[in-house]
Amino acid sequence: MKFGVIVTNRSFFPAHLVLTERRNILDRLAEKGHEAVILDESETPNGAVMGLSDAKACAALFQANRSDIAGVLVILPNFGDETAVAETLDRARLDVPVLIVACDDDFDKLELINRRDAFCGKLSVMNNLYQRGIRFTQTSLHTLSLTGDAFGKELDRFVGICRVVCGLSHARIGAIGARPDAFHTVRYSEKLLQASGITVSVVDLSEIIARAQAMGHTPEVDAKIAEIRSYGRISPLVPETKLERQATLALTLEAWVTENECDASAIQCWDAIQNHFGCATCLSMSMMGEQGRPSACEMDVTGAVTMLALQLASGNPSAYLDWNNNYGGDRNVCINLHCSNFPKSFFGHPDVEIGTLDVLGTTLGHETTFGAIKAQVSEGPMTFAKITTDDRNGKIKAYVGEGSFRADKVPTPGGVALCAVDNLQELLHHMGRNGYEHHVAMNRGLTADILEEAFTNYLGWEVYRHR
Repeated sequence: MKFGVIVTNRSFFPAHLVLTERRNILDRLAEKGHEAVILDESETPNGAVMGLSDAKACAALFQANRSDIAGVLVILPNFGDETAVAETLDRARLDVPVLIVACDDDFDKLELINRRDAFCGKLSVMNNLYQRGIRFTQTSLHTLSLTGDAFGKELDRFVGICRVVCGLSHARIGAIGARPDAFHTVRYSEKLLQASGITVSVVDLSEIIARAQAMGHTPEVDAKIAEIRSYGRISPLVPETKLERQATLALTLEAWVTENECDASAIQCWDAIQNHFGCATCLSMSMMGEQGRPSACEMDVTGAVTMLALQLASGNPSAYLDWNNNYGGDRNVCINLHCSNFPKSFFGHPDVEIGTLDVLGTTLGHETTFGAIKAQVSEGPMTFAKITTDDRNGKIKAYVGEGSFRADKVPTPGGVALCAVDNLQELLHHMGRNGYEHHVAMNRGLTADILEEAFTNYLGWEVYRHR
């Protein structure tokens, strides 16, 4: 990612600290593969921002690179110039996340030639940004060393925040088909999503079916069949015609998502596709999720947005599940499952079966429901979330939290996860009181802090952080 960098200075503090921390921040960004947009040392004294003229120069530089800048780092080697920082950001008007970083004083270097006072200066910077309505992110520790591990973690967290904010505020979500008639739970407001920069692109499912049916047996279809065979364990009893049908559906869905530049999608996954095309959509959705284009079940568009947010925060594929069953007497553990569309890597092991839908197969027939990904999710840390549009109150809201996948075997078919969440009953009460769906997006890794900061501070959504 590319970041705007402001290294600020105050004239009566030691300038050598500015040069040192300027080098340190550029080294840390380069170390993690990021680029910096920063004033040259020849443009202002030591390349720092101090006073109105420096602020104007830095703002002009940022504006010239505004399409590339994902976030801004404000570095205080010493007290800094709070009004110059505020002026720079105000004039640049990038509307991206801003991280305020104040450098540690060393206790044995508090003589005037080395003293920083960035501890105090950071408060002044934040006060000025608050006055101007410029949103910013604080580090967990008020001051830290740019060369330490703590800053490395803060930088990674900020990168995640920038990915979520930039990714969602310009996201395009594909709505493929209509919601199942009985599922009033997945109704949502396109207008509220659009107000946050999220555009929904719609296609009727009949168009997808017609395009898939018109596809001949091409080399691309053969290649997709080979990809499906390598994706999971398929029963030898499954005829080649079923694989060809799946391949044409997958190619059609992928092509439509690409043509419409969709970052994620939600699909009418039952029962028109089974009745009129003769297969399930789960496999196609799973493969798109593995490619980094998440796809939610049952036309849950806000679910697709949530899956995308989790993926942006962690860099890992997301899965979509139901909060589904209690787990004996342990009220902090529950069974989450779906038919399923889990990306293959989500399971964390290679033993994945591609079969027919279990529940829907009992009524629609197993001959028309091939294409479900079946396995149990392996143990490890996870983050869960759900975004929804609260149309009654005219707002977008979400809940986020962290838990873990457990390895205990669950004796039920399909895509299954055994989930442990502290204080689970209170989470369920909150969901019920506040009108959340029975669906939830989950992702490997612990990124609730990133999502909470991005949703509340920068996107302006109401968030319940479950702890």
